[in-house]
Formats: sequence, C-alpha cells, structure tokens
Amino acid sequence: MHPLTAAPLTDPTTLYRYRDALYAEDLLIVGLVHLDLFTHLAAEPTGTDGLCGRHGLKLRPAGVMVTLFRAMGLIEGTVDRWEVTPMTREHLVRGSAWYIGPYYASLAERPVAADLLRVLQTDRPANWGSQSGQVDWHRAMERPGFAQSFTEAMDCRGVFLAQALAKGMPWNRFGRLLDIAGGSGIYACSFCAHAPHLTATVLEKSPVDRIASEAIRARGFHDRVEVMAGDMFEEVWPGGHDLHLFSNVLHDWDVPEVRRLLRRSHAALPAGGAVLVHDAFLDRALAGPLHVAEYSVMLMHATQGRCYGIGEMEDLLAEVGFGRFETIPGGAARDGLLGWKL
Repeated sequence: MHPLTAAPLTDPTTLYRYRDALYAEDLLIVGLVHLDLFTHLAAEPTGTDGLCGRHGLKLRPAGVMVTLFRAMGLIEGTVDRWEVTPMTREHLVRGSAWYIGPYYASLAERPVAADLLRVLQTDRPANWGSQSGQVDWHRAMERPGFAQSFTEAMDCRGVFLAQALAKGMPWNRFGRLLDIAGGSGIYACSFCAHAPHLTATVLEKSPVDRIASEAIRARGFHDRVEVMAGDMFEEVWPGGHDLHLFSNVLHDWDVPEVRRLLRRSHAALPAGGAVLVHDAFLDRALAGPLHVAEYSVMLMHATQGRCYGIGEMEDLLAEVGFGRFETIPGGAARDGLLGWKL
C-alpha cells in the first residue's frame, strides 16, 4: 500500500484540471447557442436576477454560469449589471462579422450540454456523467456498485490531496479527528500517518461505511481509525473529537444544507475545537480562478452544490460561531480553511 506520507516526484495539478474542466465548454455551448445569452446581454445589460428572469433560469446554476463566463473573460461588471466584454461583442454576438455561433452550434446536441440546460432551468441534478439510465449522484451512492466505483475514484485522488494538506496542518493542536462523509477514510488514514498521536472516526452512510472499513483495514490503520455508519444530516455526531473535517463535501450541497452541516459541527465540537473545510475555492470576488470556475460546472451538473468563494465560506462559518480563520495550503488547487469554535 501507499505509505501516505510521500509526495509524488512530479506535480499532477494539470491532470486534475483536465478532468475537472470537462463540462465547462458545454456550458459555453448552452450560453451561446441554446440561450443566445451574449446577444441579449449586449443589447440589454442586466444582473444575475435579470438573466434568470429573461432566460427562465434558476439562481444556483445561473450563478455558476456567471462565474464561469467572468473567469473566461466573456462578461464583466457586477451582480446587478453584467455586460459583454469587447471579445464577446466581436465574436459571440449575432450580427458581428466575426460571429462564431454556428461553429459551436454544430455541437449543441452534446448530452452534457442538454443536461446543463435542464439543470439551469430546473435546478435539479443530472445523471452522473450523463449516463443513460443512471440516477443523480446522491441517489446513485445508495447503490453498492456505483458507491464502490465512485469511492475508489475519490480514494485515488485522496492519496495525493490528503498528504499535501496534512503537511501544513498544526497537528500539535489536535488529538482526535471526525471525518464527516469521509469516503474510503483516505484522509483520516493519511492524517494519522502524519500525526502519530492522532486517532479518527469516519462518519459515512451505508454502503460506503463497509467500503471504508475494508480500505482502512487494508491500509493498516484499523487500530486508530474507526467507522461510524450514519447520515451526516440525521445521526447524532459522536463527541470527543476536537477536529472536524469536511473534505470535498460541502461543495455537493446548496447554502441551506451547508449551514445545517456547519451548525451541527459547531454544536458537536468542544470549546477550542476546530473545523477544517478542504475544497477548491473561488476568489473573494467570485470571478475565478478559471480552473475552479470550470470545476464548479461539473459540480452544478451532478450535485446540489457548487464551488464556494473563500469569503463565502468564511461568512458561512462565522454565522454559526467559527472564527480565527487560517488557510492551509493543499494540492491540485485545493486548500484547507481552518476555523476555530469561538
């Protein structure tokens, strides 16, 4: 098994970005061809709410689209008034001599583009990977076969991401970790490998709890990492943990569910405890970076969430009583945001 404390000799960040950006161009197809958004915006600038009303869109996915187009350099302005950029006016607005809409229209029926249009209009997640006959990601995870393959996919990613995050953590401040929706337990195991005094609990729903137990035992951490079966929204979280981890979890949920989870974390932590949110964060202006805006499209497609801005997440944490925020550098454009229970 992988030693969990070693880093690769080469940086795989670009390889992660190729995968995470796969759906972004399909959202551009939707905006350009299906909605003709840029032509309308050039004629009549409007804000995000105005775009929703004009094109019959829902706010969460429309916000993801706006962030992407800002990061691509296609629109500019403020949430109350978006305008097209000079490049967009020249190449993506009907009537221009340089208009390239037909070039994109030839790909307008791609399955992911069709799915993204439905998500924009309904705010309901599409099937995972646009697979025919598959249900959305949240329900698919209740099926053993899908749960196994998806957990394995996140496990191989976690081998790299977990060690990168663990190396920057102040482990002398913590003794016991609760890894919420912790998948295979790769983060709990990696953190324990970096902090020999640390013990951990992984909270996971069935059937992932069984997968986690097997993976933890195979890695030789079953004496320090236990698994608790349960729904993070419904079960009483175990006490006795001074650090809670949400690794690539909150981005699967919309703001009300994120608030609910953070409240539960704050209530279960002891005085002086902390929560660690590990994710790909947008900047404070929600204007990029581009690779995070692209990843947010994939999340918008298949989950109820999106990528959050670092300032948005700090505000959500502060609402429920966390503060004294620290940023912990991670790998592949993911970072940790550490907040202390006040």
